[in-house]
Amino acid sequence: MLKFKTMLKVGGGAVLIAAIVAVFIVATQGRDPDLEAREHEAREYMLHLDKATGLRKNRASLAEWEYTSNITKENEEKSIQTHLELSRQEKAAWEETKMYGWQDFQDFTLRRMFKKYSQLGVAALPDDKFQALMRTVSGMESNYATAKICSYKNESKCDLSLEPEITEIFSTSQDPEELKHAWVEWHNAAGATAKKNFTDYVNLYNEAAKLNGFDNVAEWWQSEYEVPDFEEQLAKLWEDVKPLYQQLHAYVRKRLRDKYGDKVVSARGPIPAHLLGNMWAQTWNNIESFTRPYPDKKEIDVTQAMRDQNYTPMKMFQMSDEFFRSLNLTAMPEKFWKNSIIEKPTDREIVCHASAWDFFDGEDFRIKMCTTVNVEHLRTVHHEMGHIQYFLQYRHQPSVFREGANSGFHEAVGDTIALSVSSPKHLRRVGLATGDAEDEQTEINQLYKMGIDKIAFLPFAYTLDLFRYGVFRRKTLPEDYNCHYWKLREQLQGVEPPVNRTEDDFDAAAKYHVSANVEYARYYVSFIIQFQFHRALCQLAGEHAAGDPNKKLVDCDIYQSVAAGNALANMLKMGSSKPWPDAMEALTGQREMKADGLLEYFRPLHDWLRAENQRTGEHIGWEPTNMEYCTPSQ
Repeated sequence: MLKFKTMLKVGGGAVLIAAIVAVFIVATQGRDPDLEAREHEAREYMLHLDKATGLRKNRASLAEWEYTSNITKENEEKSIQTHLELSRQEKAAWEETKMYGWQDFQDFTLRRMFKKYSQLGVAALPDDKFQALMRTVSGMESNYATAKICSYKNESKCDLSLEPEITEIFSTSQDPEELKHAWVEWHNAAGATAKKNFTDYVNLYNEAAKLNGFDNVAEWWQSEYEVPDFEEQLAKLWEDVKPLYQQLHAYVRKRLRDKYGDKVVSARGPIPAHLLGNMWAQTWNNIESFTRPYPDKKEIDVTQAMRDQNYTPMKMFQMSDEFFRSLNLTAMPEKFWKNSIIEKPTDREIVCHASAWDFFDGEDFRIKMCTTVNVEHLRTVHHEMGHIQYFLQYRHQPSVFREGANSGFHEAVGDTIALSVSSPKHLRRVGLATGDAEDEQTEINQLYKMGIDKIAFLPFAYTLDLFRYGVFRRKTLPEDYNCHYWKLREQLQGVEPPVNRTEDDFDAAAKYHVSANVEYARYYVSFIIQFQFHRALCQLAGEHAAGDPNKKLVDCDIYQSVAAGNALANMLKMGSSKPWPDAMEALTGQREMKADGLLEYFRPLHDWLRAENQRTGEHIGWEPTNMEYCTPSQ
């Protein structure tokens, strides 16, 4: 996860000024002299503003790092006071920026910088409300990070954290009652207790949105994607992917019913959310061992291979760094290895949710992650290292452009690399798998393993921000939070809660990104566009050709391809200096988010699932749940 887009960092000095000057070189002949003079003055102003903004972001990031890597009341208060002081400075700069009539500037880059700086963000709030907003978010994040539950097997043991203990239960337990217990207790501890803070946060955040010229936060978030029909594009992507998801859902429901029986899993209803191997049922990798299409085929146990070969968290990060370097991309700087936290400390509470940080001095980039040695965390390491690589590639841009082309781009970079890392070809290359190339049954097993990660995730990701859009637009009121949340979960994802829910519960906040105020459509976008990126890079690497059975996307590995790496770097170096369709086109030749790459990747699996579900007579889709989460009046 990219941490705190609005709180990243920029450095000063000659390098930054040279970068800004470079992007302002424009032809001036035949120009309106008054306009030219105004633009010249505005450029001088922008040089100073961008440098000062970077220094502020640096201080903000350092304060946030200190708090989330050592959760104490003292560090929380320091972080809030630092952000308050900086927000006052930002507001003063914003007032000055608004005085420039930049809308008619001819210089595209200058106009784009002013447009970005014309939105102040949450610092537009009065001091008392800004502090209140900071406290609601830090309160939710702290509650989430420190929540504990009691063990199902030992009621006196009540120190189980999400990472690693509860996550391990969902990874390994096949006892429905133990899973139900862990699900209910976590949602009570991390979700229900956050409702008051969340309600206050919505009101304050919407006030900030209005001060920035938006009706509500939903419109504010969507404006970041710079297209007028963003919500419609999300819906279109879902319609394209839904037939594949419904086939996967029907097949998995059948295999779960075979394992747990009709009384636990119905033949035609939603799937109980606690049985899918993940607290939020967002990815289903942990049920792969007993649901895979061809169970008799020898399975590659990458986690066991990693443990047998004495992998450590450090080795996992070094392996990822080496992959990026093999593409002619940038090695991790010395400060990264010195300052990052890659294992859970034993002496203090920290926010364990993996995150990547840019401190905007061109030297200090960090990851904070409570890494364990398994294949899921190996993918997460590559995801987070993708953020760092993006930071490294655009570090010479002006500070206001030091961000992804859109938020989904930032999330997609490391995942695109992980598609190669997860391929059987690459696993054989690095000694984590043995054997020959894949036969058809082994390939279906491999695609299934990827599908219960990549395809299963999409409706969950879509749901999370559809829910919050409704909240921010006041279409979903506090008295309906949980009802509306589960309506969406059932409608789009086809899952149901393991027990009845009421409005005393607030299950959305049991997900980190809701409690920590992180927009989630970025992940939905990422899981679509990473396949567009992957396909383009595989073609450049000579690893993929449409219709060639020896060059399928599923077995592409771009490792050591300088051509692919250079093309990726050219896109990453742009940062947000151009609208994202320009960045997309630079790599893929496409200017739209499209599901065609994903659908091509999974086509053999889709065909197999259709045939298998037809053979077993599975119901495609789901009938309404018998679980209660809305009252009759709702």
